[in-house]
Amino acid sequence: MQLGLNLGYWGAGNDADNIVLAKEADRLGYAVAWVAEAYGSDAPTVLAWVGALTEKMDIGAAVMQIPARTPAMTAMTAATLDTLSGGRFRLGLGVSGPQVSEGWHGVRFSAPLGRTREYVDIVKMALRREKVAYDGKHFTLPLPDGPGKALKLTVHPAREQLPIYLAAVGPKNLELAGEIADGWLAIFFSPEHSGDLMESVATGARKAGKGTPDNPLAGYDIVPTVPVVIGDDPQACADQVRAYAALYIGGMGSREKNFYNQLAVRMGFEEAAQKVQDLYLDRQPREAAAAVPFEFLDATALLGSRDRIKDRLSRYADADVTTLSVSSTAPGMDDRLEVVRTMSELI
Repeated sequence: MQLGLNLGYWGAGNDADNIVLAKEADRLGYAVAWVAEAYGSDAPTVLAWVGALTEKMDIGAAVMQIPARTPAMTAMTAATLDTLSGGRFRLGLGVSGPQVSEGWHGVRFSAPLGRTREYVDIVKMALRREKVAYDGKHFTLPLPDGPGKALKLTVHPAREQLPIYLAAVGPKNLELAGEIADGWLAIFFSPEHSGDLMESVATGARKAGKGTPDNPLAGYDIVPTVPVVIGDDPQACADQVRAYAALYIGGMGSREKNFYNQLAVRMGFEEAAQKVQDLYLDRQPREAAAAVPFEFLDATALLGSRDRIKDRLSRYADADVTTLSVSSTAPGMDDRLEVVRTMSELI
């Protein structure tokens, strides 16, 4: 099991600190640093900066939003970042959610599975430097009634096959990730609740003929982002990730469509998930954070002493996690560096 570093969102006064963390992770042998985007900082610009200031570890988008860019633009960006970084770029993609897709990007959140499949098809075609001609249900290139023609990417990526990851939560999307991607970007991953999730990914991989007959996920990258808080009292450590969990369970999406809330329900926290969402949507974020059960936080984060975290790490390895992406929510830079360094010692 390798280590990754999830640097999250940028532009909130944390940029210089994030570069320090990225450089330290690079020095310590972390495999990859991931960068996120929503409706603030964009991932590719930040990744170009991180890539220029690091030497060995990969740089990854977790994620570039599918509704934000045409598939051709994503292929152009991926090829450019891979070339500039000397073959260190990993392309993570995700459909985002209906509020961001429709409210920010003006793209209907319809048929997300079908759109994702076609989107990845076109990205792969472009990265193979084929002439891009595609006649799908959601994408048609070139347009049939104009002067457009099938074009070929002029940039040569540093590698013949650039790794593509999908962020997925629901069973069907997990199956799609197993089928068409090289890795799965997971959130709120609990080793104790991962069986059905992993089976969905394996079903997709099996459909695509990946891996081996005995293990369709052989060679497939399972990448959960895991908050890490080091301290003597796990309950106190959990308080540092409550707001983060409440934001996703309660506020990422509408009352009718929130993938993270549905995941918490499938994990057995139905009553708590409903309460957190009700409070969050009623604009009571502090109360929503307080309502997130410790058991959920403890199952999806690494909390407590070094020994306690090391014990939990073995469970992630047993659950076939291949790259564990560390996320530190500590307010101070020294504490965040301690997390990065401690994890490199415990893995």
